[in-house]
Amino acid sequence: MDSALPVLQPKDFKSDLKPIWCPGCGDYGVLQAVYRALSAIGRPAHEIAFVSGIGCSSRIPGYTTAYGFNTVHGRALPIAQGIKLANPELLVLCAGGDGDGFSIGGGHLPHAVRRNLDLTYIVMDNQVYGLTKGQLSPTAALGRKTVTSSYGSLERPINPLLQVLSYGAGFVAQSTPADMPGLSQILEQAIAYPGFAFVNVQSPCVTYGEEHQQMKAQRATMKTLASLSHDPSDFLQALGWATHYGEQLHTGIFYRNPKPPPSYEQQLAERRAKLAPGALPRERILEMFQTR
Repeated sequence: MDSALPVLQPKDFKSDLKPIWCPGCGDYGVLQAVYRALSAIGRPAHEIAFVSGIGCSSRIPGYTTAYGFNTVHGRALPIAQGIKLANPELLVLCAGGDGDGFSIGGGHLPHAVRRNLDLTYIVMDNQVYGLTKGQLSPTAALGRKTVTSSYGSLERPINPLLQVLSYGAGFVAQSTPADMPGLSQILEQAIAYPGFAFVNVQSPCVTYGEEHQQMKAQRATMKTLASLSHDPSDFLQALGWATHYGEQLHTGIFYRNPKPPPSYEQQLAERRAKLAPGALPRERILEMFQTR
C-alpha cells in the first residue's frame, strides 16, 4: 500500500445501518472480522464490491461502506463473477449461507471455482435455514431434528470443504467467530490470494442451532490446523483433514496452491491484448451477424 495514503481502520468500513441479527448470532463476529480484514488489506471502500444471496448472512453487504449487491437466492456467485469481469480492478467479495451456497446455488459453485476469477467467497455455515425458521440445510447432520424433520434427517450432509477442494479451488479455509483473530487473519489471506478463495465459517445460529454448535462449545473443542502441523501446500493432506467435517471443528487454511494459476480475468486481458491489432471497430461488430 502507498505510504502516502491514509491508513484505513475497521470503522472506515462500517455503514450507518444497524445489524438486525438475533443477539449472539455468529454473523456479528463475521462482520467484525470482515472489517478487520479489509482494513488490513488497505483498499478503500469505493474499490470494493460485496455481493450476497438471500438469508441471514446475506445482509452483510449493507453493513459495510463498500458497494453492495443483494441478489436472489443462490445467485451471488454469477453476479460477483460478472462484476469482476466488467471491472477487474475491483476487489470482489461474495457472501452467503450454507443453504444459499450449497442448495439452490450449488450448481454455480463448481463453475466459479474452475473459472478461477479473483474473488473471495465467504459462506456462513450454521446447518439450518435460520431466516425461514430453522429447516434442514444441506450441511445439517444425519439424524438432525428440525421443524421439517421431527423424526430426524435421513439425508447425509454435504461436506463443503471436500466439495470445494475436489472442484480444484486454490484457497480453501475454515474458521469460526469463536476465534476472532484467526478468522480475521484467514479472511485477510483469502482476499489477498490471487484467484478464487473459499472460506467456510462455522457461524452459530443461536435461535435454531444445537448446543454443541454454539461458540462456547466451539472454543472448547476446536483445533487449529497449525497446531496439528498441517502443511497448507499439501493437497492430499488437506483432503484428509477435510473428511472430519461435522466430526471435529478444524480451523485454518486447508489448502493454498503454492503456484496459483493465472486468474480468468488475467487470461482474458492477455487474449484481448493479443487480438486487439486485428479487432474490428465496435461499430462494425453487428455487421458480422447481418443476413445478406
